[in-house]
Amino acid sequence: MLARVTTFAIDGLEPRRVTVEVDLRAGLPSFTIVGLADRAVREARERVRAAVLNSGFEFPLKRLTVNLAPAALRKAGPGFDLAIACGVLAAAGRLPAEALERIAVFGELSLGGEVRPVRGVLAIAEGTARAGLVGLVVPREHAPEAALVDGLQVLGAGGLGEVAALLSGEAAPAPVPPAAAPPAHELGATVDLADVRGHASVLGALTIAAAGGHNLLLSGPPGVGKTMLARRLPSILPPLGRAEALEVTRIHSVAGLMPRGLATDRPFRAPHHTISPSGLVGGGSSPLPGEVSLAHNGVLFLDELSEFPRPCLEALRQPLEDGRVAIVRGQRTAVYPTRFMLVAATNPCPCGHAPARRCRCTESDLARHRRRLSGPLLDRLDLVVHVQRPRAADLARAAVSTSAAERDRVLAARERQVARLRGTPATCNAQMDAALLRRAVDLAPGAEAPLRQAYERGELSARGRDRAVRVARTIADLDGADRVARRHVVTALGYRHDAAPGEEAAA
Repeated sequence: MLARVTTFAIDGLEPRRVTVEVDLRAGLPSFTIVGLADRAVREARERVRAAVLNSGFEFPLKRLTVNLAPAALRKAGPGFDLAIACGVLAAAGRLPAEALERIAVFGELSLGGEVRPVRGVLAIAEGTARAGLVGLVVPREHAPEAALVDGLQVLGAGGLGEVAALLSGEAAPAPVPPAAAPPAHELGATVDLADVRGHASVLGALTIAAAGGHNLLLSGPPGVGKTMLARRLPSILPPLGRAEALEVTRIHSVAGLMPRGLATDRPFRAPHHTISPSGLVGGGSSPLPGEVSLAHNGVLFLDELSEFPRPCLEALRQPLEDGRVAIVRGQRTAVYPTRFMLVAATNPCPCGHAPARRCRCTESDLARHRRRLSGPLLDRLDLVVHVQRPRAADLARAAVSTSAAERDRVLAARERQVARLRGTPATCNAQMDAALLRRAVDLAPGAEAPLRQAYERGELSARGRDRAVRVARTIADLDGADRVARRHVVTALGYRHDAAPGEEAAA
């Protein structure tokens, strides 16, 4: 007898429909799985056999062949266990075949028949809905996550016996509410710009970066507050929209981070400088999202930027420029989104005290420090700010601003951008490409001159000029101006031409 069960494989972030075909016929007892399955899938034979027997069913002592179609698509992971087990029971007449026609099945099985959690359930649920199926059977722990997809009947089960009872009609499915939003993220709930004393110019740069989605580099000696300032950036970012929240949740689900519900806060990722290139941009034998994708729609913070290995920093160039990263492994390509804000912090020299007199770095030390940060990477940073050591009087004064006040300014600027960019792929100024930049940005008379002069002096590349215009457009949005004036361009150029790491000491 032949039985068919629908499940899905995860290819990058995309769910690919897989049909599990189970053929049961007379012959010497055997259990064969074909269809470009990896080792974890091939090992499903032992898990499925033990789970069927320990769930109170009889395992058929016949020739059993399982085909995972399409055969050209690589199948990886234990998420196919439950679909294979349902196919075996249906082929043996223990489950009604018609009950499996309009639903998908996804989950790992233990030897005792329990349905274990798996990664990527939200992506599987979205694929099920797009395929026109009406239901999805998943582990009970992930049922609320799958229920985030509208119009899909989700059946959460704790064991194979419970799955069989639900599909045969012996048990009524319990309603599954969508996952409740988790409590406010600790980072956003405990930090505020009201904690900052001094640093008025840096707070202005943070607001510009948040308003336009721009990349930011903070340079300064140790202990001046670079990390403290960067960690307060999420507190002034706009809230996630529904589509953005689903993207964030899907990525974290595929990465195996087991989200507790629909994401409510923008991601803030701060990997250590010992991270590998594959950990940063993604990879592995079975590619998984890296930190740049886990920071999608949020912030990637690289503290001590000059301490990161050069291959890691060079690997950032494509994600920053394209908003996506392609991981190629043999004949397989996984594509992950990488629309994040890069916020980096670095010291101006190896000892961190330049240009103060206490700095003892030699010219060769400074040159070596500057070489660790390549020109192409620095050219992709929209705002460069030197964080000065606050004066003692500043530490005793009231805060310059609060997160609530700056967030209101950021939201107003973002609303102007959304209205201006409606109908385009971009949602903020930093995402405008060169063609869209020319169409959407109106420079007032005299605003072009500072850009032309900086370009002719060699202070800007062609890419750097476009980035300066994007920043100027954001500053104009914060001012509520329809046209980019000369003062907006001059301010933007001032941020781009601020002292790069090591330049103060080299002077």
